[in-house]
Amino acid sequence: MDYKKLADLLFPDAKDISYYLEKYPKREKKDGEEILRFAPSPTGFIHMGSLFAAFVPEIFSHQSNGKFILRIEDTDQKREIDNGIENIIRDLKNYKFIIDESPMNEGKYGPYIQTKRKEIYLSFAKYLVSIGKAYPCFCSEESIQKMRETQQEKKDRIGYYGKYAKCRNLTYEEIEAKIKNGDKFVIRLKSEGDFNKKFIFNDLIKGKMEFPENDIDHVLLKSDGLPPYAFAHVVDDYLMDITTITRADEYVSSIPYHLQIWEAFGFPAPQYAHIAPLTKREGTTIRKLSKRKDPEAAVSYYSEMGIPVDAVRLYLATLLNSDFEMWYMQNPEKTISDFTFKFNKMSVGGSLFDLDKLINISKVYFSKKSANDIYEETLEYSKDYDRDFYNILLNNKEKVIAFLNIERNIPRPRKDVSCYSDVKKETSYIFDELFNEYETPKKEFYDSEILKEYFVNYYNKEDDKDTWFKKIKDLCPKFGFASETKEYKQNPEKYKGSVADVCEIIRVAITGRTMTPDLYEILKLFTKEQINERIKLFDEYLQK
Repeated sequence: MDYKKLADLLFPDAKDISYYLEKYPKREKKDGEEILRFAPSPTGFIHMGSLFAAFVPEIFSHQSNGKFILRIEDTDQKREIDNGIENIIRDLKNYKFIIDESPMNEGKYGPYIQTKRKEIYLSFAKYLVSIGKAYPCFCSEESIQKMRETQQEKKDRIGYYGKYAKCRNLTYEEIEAKIKNGDKFVIRLKSEGDFNKKFIFNDLIKGKMEFPENDIDHVLLKSDGLPPYAFAHVVDDYLMDITTITRADEYVSSIPYHLQIWEAFGFPAPQYAHIAPLTKREGTTIRKLSKRKDPEAAVSYYSEMGIPVDAVRLYLATLLNSDFEMWYMQNPEKTISDFTFKFNKMSVGGSLFDLDKLINISKVYFSKKSANDIYEETLEYSKDYDRDFYNILLNNKEKVIAFLNIERNIPRPRKDVSCYSDVKKETSYIFDELFNEYETPKKEFYDSEILKEYFVNYYNKEDDKDTWFKKIKDLCPKFGFASETKEYKQNPEKYKGSVADVCEIIRVAITGRTMTPDLYEILKLFTKEQINERIKLFDEYLQK
């Protein structure tokens, strides 16, 4: 058959492939420079799984001083949602992704939306037909369904191959007649694979794997002229000069077919890295993190909680390489970009998504931030999510910053804040409008008379910490408490408690809590009038 003539018959208006090869020349890359892409479909919002899928190529591209590309794979238009592309770009920008080329930041290798690349796919499909590597198939959906039913009855493999590939050997005349008749057709790969033969594939994450060759004549181009994922990703990744393809490991089984497409063109295939899904422990089992079942799968969950974007990115880094976490703890002054990530240190079976661990990482992140930054960021968060607290913050800037500064700039800083919403919870007792109850059960040694004596005759806001604590010790014997904890432990029958218990009485009376940052610093945040009011409330609480 004259394949060139057949190609012109099928695609009379398609440009020669040389036009696009010249239009998209290979990039001038330095040694080690990687070009990677994230290629989502605009079928929903970004979730934690897709955020991680984008995080991987962004990290590996930029740590090599390469480029990170956002390409939209929208050829499955039945599933596309309104503003799908805009939503993806917004979410990635919100999570501080640096996107070098995208539909909103066109580079010289665009368009970056697949439906706008239709003419390119037609040219590349025409080329494969012209060299005898692809052919038109006129089988209807009904005939394909009947073929599958026959295969099931005979217990044959499902697919369009061998004797089932009815259109593979059509003559030029038969094809021409169908074209003239207006029959719809798809373009299929003319597979040269032998299913009984095996080959070795080396994945950057999973290592060496063995597969049977592909012998199925898969569809390269649908009847509407748009390609399925397989053909589109080969054409786009080649023209965009992608060096490593990262994608979900659900595509691993398609590797024999995808490599065949690269081979059919005579293009060298890039490296592949198949990313295992994020998983979740549920009882004694582990399952895939679900955007439908699990609220923590939605990125909006973290926005509403007020977990900082940088903390989420730090957690994603621990999922990317497990040794990152230890390195980060040992190098508190460094950032993600200072760490060298490796594909062969990624999880092969799936990374366990642990919300508690994310929260702990966020606590560490907050412990390294300045009080002023936390205040400003919490103010911004509260503006959207808690307007009442926003107004409190706005009117009490110095007080809040002073509170956040307690036990901050020390070797082991406090870690009581994991998200911006925690700031309200942790500061609530310093504001009269938010202080409304005592969270601790009454204890036998609670006594409001101690408070009255202490704040009238002992407490002085100007005292240094040593003097402050000495005065509490001096107060203890008057009310039957040991001035030293050691002394109480040696003779517990002689005392109501120790100096620690007296500090607890003061702490609970003023804050309503048994656990707070440094009590000495906390008391400085209260005026004399506030303290008197809290003593009154504590007295009422004890009498209930």
